[in-house]
Amino acid sequence: MTHISVKVDGTTYQDEVEPRLLLVHYLRDRLGLSGTPIGCDTSNCGACTVELDGVTVKSCSVLAVQADGGEVTTVEGLAKDGELSALQRAFHEKHALQCGYCTPGMLMAARDLLRENPHPSADEIRHGLEGNLCRCTGYQNIVRAVQAASEQEVPA
Repeated sequence: MTHISVKVDGTTYQDEVEPRLLLVHYLRDRLGLSGTPIGCDTSNCGACTVELDGVTVKSCSVLAVQADGGEVTTVEGLAKDGELSALQRAFHEKHALQCGYCTPGMLMAARDLLRENPHPSADEIRHGLEGNLCRCTGYQNIVRAVQAASEQEVPA
């Protein structure tokens, strides 16, 4: 077992973990943060995307011990004081989800994109979300939602 200290969505956790434990399993099984889904377990779908020290990562390809001393933001950490972020509101208002399985990863990737490019074109949005797959929506409403969010506050 390895001792880790990690801040997740603003709360610091001290834990003993097996060195091979994936971050996605740590978040879901140890911390109870089920908003980050386990998609493909191969890093192809992007559903498990979280932010680690300000960089989006696919949590199925990162070990929990690699987050030691770091800060993780999950989809649960986007809302503040019960209020959805501008990006979350845009996804809701523009119907940018159907089954919702890819939505956490899409939100995290879109958040990263908007930080880097506050007013992206539709093509830039598509390129920014390339590592995240959706099997339901056809992406049009996801692109519209990101565009709508870009006209509002930029995610921090």
